[in-house]
Amino acid sequence: MRKLLFGSVAAGLMLAAGIAQAQETKTIAVSIPAADHGWTGGVVYHAQEQAKRLEQRYPGLKVIVKTSPDGASQANALEDLTTQGIDALVTLPHNSDELTDPIRQVKQKGVFITVVDRALTDNSVADLYVAGNNPALGRVAGEYIKEKLNGKGNVVVIRGLPIVIDEERNKGFDEGIAGSDIKVLDRQFGNWSRDDAFKVMQDYLSKYPQIDAVWTQDDDMAVGVLEAINQAKRTDIQFVVAGAGMKDMIKKVMDGDKMIPVDILYPPAMVAVAMDLTAAGLYDHLPVRGSYILDATLVTKDNAKDFYYPDSPF
Repeated sequence: MRKLLFGSVAAGLMLAAGIAQAQETKTIAVSIPAADHGWTGGVVYHAQEQAKRLEQRYPGLKVIVKTSPDGASQANALEDLTTQGIDALVTLPHNSDELTDPIRQVKQKGVFITVVDRALTDNSVADLYVAGNNPALGRVAGEYIKEKLNGKGNVVVIRGLPIVIDEERNKGFDEGIAGSDIKVLDRQFGNWSRDDAFKVMQDYLSKYPQIDAVWTQDDDMAVGVLEAINQAKRTDIQFVVAGAGMKDMIKKVMDGDKMIPVDILYPPAMVAVAMDLTAAGLYDHLPVRGSYILDATLVTKDNAKDFYYPDSPF
């Protein structure tokens, strides 16, 4: 009788587990830009790695990672993904203007929407927004430069692109150096490009005989800046401050490189955070709606090992 009862209970539990697992079958689509430069290369890497981890953590979960080379291709990809019956979408839009309506159309089909980094023109479309802290990225850089130069010196700035993110970072930097005698000699756009930043830095080096420090908004641009300084054999520049979390820059910080004493996080791994929160909302029924803004952590020699991803392309 006990064996029969145990067998019935076990069979019932297995049936319940099977039903539960069937009910928990979910699909998360991840739509992101193709790796057109270093930072987006990091985004693709972390998205693919996190997809594997989430599928192991949540049996029944399917994660589809789709990359697109431009906004029009991404809009088409979103339409294709929607036909696959997805439960949630994690997306880093190529640009806000072009992708807001296509993402809104996905939402109207009952899909949970997580937007990463580049906010949409209509904030009500996103159920969850995950991004780095752009004003803080600039402010932390300014505060570090002010302290490192003891409140006095000549600095040049290489901006990103003429968009909102750049404005936020630039304003934050000015707040960081406020109240000091730091003089900003020049500000030009480097378009978040190594080659463009190299050319801008060459221009600065020819125009200004005394530069104490360089702030460039992005680690990719810092590569071009360092090359220009090395080619010119300039010894007046004490250090360069950049940001994002590129593994090459983190390694320089770890190794105590005098030209790259620190880095400031704006990590491409934020896409993995967004995917993790989205899955938690689907499976663990956690209240993940709203905005999740990552800290603009100052990476120093003491903590750099915590942010070093040697297998990442960025």
